Amino acid sequence: MLATCEECNAVVRGCREATRKAKASLELNHARGVKDNRKGFFKYTADKTNIRGNAGPLMNKVGALVTEEKAELLNAFFVSVYTAGGSPEEPRALEALEELGIKEEFTSVDEDWVKDWLSKQDIHKSVSSDGTHLWVLRELVEVIARLLSIIFGKLWGMGEVPEHWRKANVTPVFKKGKKEDSGNYRPVSLTFIPDKVMEQLILGAVSRCIKDKKVIRGSQHGFTKGKSCLTSLITFYEDRTRWIDDGKAVDVAYPDFSKAFDTVTHSILAAKLRKCGLVDRVVRQTVNWLKGRSQRVVVCGTESSWRPVSSGDPQGPVMGPVLFNIFINELEEGMECAVSKFADDTKLGGVADRPEGCAAIQQDLNRLESWSGRHVMIYNKDKCRVLHLGKNNSRHQYKLGTAWLESSKGERDLVDSRMTVSQHCALAAKKADGILGCIRRGWLWLVGRERFSSPSTVPW
Repeated sequence: MLATCEECNAVVRGCREATRKAKASLELNHARGVKDNRKGFFKYTADKTNIRGNAGPLMNKVGALVTEEKAELLNAFFVSVYTAGGSPEEPRALEALEELGIKEEFTSVDEDWVKDWLSKQDIHKSVSSDGTHLWVLRELVEVIARLLSIIFGKLWGMGEVPEHWRKANVTPVFKKGKKEDSGNYRPVSLTFIPDKVMEQLILGAVSRCIKDKKVIRGSQHGFTKGKSCLTSLITFYEDRTRWIDDGKAVDVAYPDFSKAFDTVTHSILAAKLRKCGLVDRVVRQTVNWLKGRSQRVVVCGTESSWRPVSSGDPQGPVMGPVLFNIFINELEEGMECAVSKFADDTKLGGVADRPEGCAAIQQDLNRLESWSGRHVMIYNKDKCRVLHLGKNNSRHQYKLGTAWLESSKGERDLVDSRMTVSQHCALAAKKADGILGCIRRGWLWLVGRERFSSPSTVPW
């Protein structure tokens, strides 16, 4: 009996040692292959740190925590923010396109382009909504490229997108705040792989048009080539800093849209696309790519029911940010104060040492409120703030609609009321210290285990 117990313990120790070595080998491979498989590396680290893991228990409408119906609860919330009546208006009937000389039989999609696109895709990414893995398409690219190019060319000429291509599995990504609140999750759409190819065709046509016609204004710094949050910060505060150096008071308002990407009305977006000068076929293709979408939420392998998507730009596809920039492009039209945009984050500022300057800022805030009403978007007024800069600032109070805006000592673009970045540096240092503390505790724990199990393996 003793021998049997000793043999059992030896097997257990052997299994534990093999598991430890396999885990160490896996982590080493993840670290070495981070350049080729970044998704796998960050997925593994996120699972270990539990920063962006699967959704935990969620609060339902009656205030009770639920664990069994998380997918349905999240999907119900995501759908609830969509605007009603967001179905797109088709620019013209297909017959009208023939009068303009646009013949679908002359439309073709290059086979080499399809082959090149599929060959460059990362096989480590998630499978599509129908369960097809990118690895399969890459292995069969020589066989299917010709067939796919014919299908895409036919659909492009017709201006249509198949219904099942517009279905998406939604992954809830936690942002910040309380994890039991459904409003603290962002829906990221995982679509059908052929739909991604069609999206690239539409994106190419739209991008060429807005580049050639210089549609996007210089105030937009988000999702724009050659611009970033840094260019937004520098260009906006260049004049503001000079005014403060001249002894003037400056007020900067930070309006904040609520669920901006999800509340884009398709019919309004279609009108803006036509105004940009896009040909009718591209507008129709874009409209049909957006309309009639449906989604379901997948959490821990549990799928919710399908629900229709009546508005918004899908978050996940690369087309969404481009369309949103077009939608919000005319936001600052007619304003007196300087405006800077980074996607949906907006700030406007002006000199506020005289009543006329404060009145101009208030008038521009009124214009923003009017614009949001016409475009069926709302501001999250609890997050809208005003930053008062300069000495002898009267700290004038402003309104957005009927809500008074609160004053802030520091905002999201790294500047505080003294035009320094000390608060943000302190927060960054605090986060870094926390991460270093976790690493140190984990290292000491591992060293303690090694000493306990095999003191000779410790290097000191």
